[in-house]
Order: sequence, then structure tokens, then C-alpha cells
Amino acid sequence: MTDEQDRMLQALKVAIQMEIDGKAYYLKASRESGNELGKKLLSSLASEEDVHRRKFAEIYNSIRARRGWPVTDFKPSWGQKLRTVFAEATEKMATGVKIAESELDAVKTAMGMENETYDYYQKQGKAATLDAEREFYETLAAEEREHHMVLLDYYEYLKDPAAWFVKAEHPSLDGG
Repeated sequence: MTDEQDRMLQALKVAIQMEIDGKAYYLKASRESGNELGKKLLSSLASEEDVHRRKFAEIYNSIRARRGWPVTDFKPSWGQKLRTVFAEATEKMATGVKIAESELDAVKTAMGMENETYDYYQKQGKAATLDAEREFYETLAAEEREHHMVLLDYYEYLKDPAAWFVKAEHPSLDGG
């Protein structure tokens, strides 16, 4: 194998492991969540991590078989599914929700994980020598950023549901 193939394969191995670890963490956090919103959101994140892992494995196998970086049909959700889960669940919840500190810690850890994967994918995109490789990593980095934003929204909701609802409703004063 060439040095370039070795670089790509090593980067993909790391990415696959990051996605496996992310899925395991989200499944564990979902089981331990004390509210329905957390369970659904974290479970959905686990599913998205698994989609990423499968795509990375497909690319890895193509490169390992010396077919090169494949054209990917990867269509990220851009967090749309997560935002839908979040929106539907918050519509049904009250503002006086009691949240355990462990739930907040789990979300902070998840946000850190999403930042790490974002940074890693950004770095790989910059190191890419093929346009398809660069575009794939940039797309994934953007999706990881969106995951972080959804988690941040959830964190803010957990910290202060009443303030979150006010912000989400975008109240304004009119002159009338």
C-alpha cells in the first residue's frame, strides 16, 4: 500500500472507533436519562453515530481493496431528525422539570465528544488529497457541529426550562 492509502486507512480506523465509542456512550446515557426527552434525543444520536460508522467502514473496505475512495451517497440529516425529536418532546413537557446533575454532566460530556469529532473531521478534511475525501470529511464535520448545537439546546433546556421556552418562543414587544 502507498503512504497515502495508509494515511486514509489510519484516519478511517480512528473515525470508526470514535463513532463506535459515541454510539456506546449515547446508548448508555439514554438508558440512564431521567426523562423521556433525554432518552429519545440520546438514542437518536446513537443511531446517527451508527450511520456514520457504517459509511466509514464502507469507505475503509473500498480503500483496503485498492479501489480508492468511493463516490459516497452520504446524505446527512443535518440534525433535522434530532431537532424534530427535541421539538416534539419539548411541546409535551412542562417548564418545572427536575433534572439530576448527572444528566447535565452527561450532556456536557456529549458536547465535548461532538467537538472532538468535529475537530478530527476538520483536520482530516484539510489533510485530504482527494476532493471526495475532503468533501466527505467536511460534510461530517458540519453534521457533528449540528449535533453539538442540538445538545447545547438540550443543555440550556435542562438548566432552565422556563428561560429556554421564553427564548424558543421568541417573544417580542410591539409598539401597538
